[in-house]
Amino acid sequence: MELQDHNLDTLFQQLNLDSDPASIDAFIASHQLSADVKLIDADFWTPAQAAFLKELLREDAEWAPTVDELNVRLHETPQP
Repeated sequence: MELQDHNLDTLFQQLNLDSDPASIDAFIASHQLSADVKLIDADFWTPAQAAFLKELLREDAEWAPTVDELNVRLHETPQP
């Protein structure tokens, strides 16, 4: 049985997004969310991506901490 790392790189791979550190940072920087927008309701996700994230959170899957990390990073206030 192969164990998979549940980190941002592999989450981005699962979301079919570029998953190298620079691409992840660029995605996060260009997709900041206001405090009143939930991660799964962000308008930049495809319906499949939003459903995947919602399912991971609903099941409190092993991915949940990584999805939470993405949520926090997308809601950070950019530093000048």
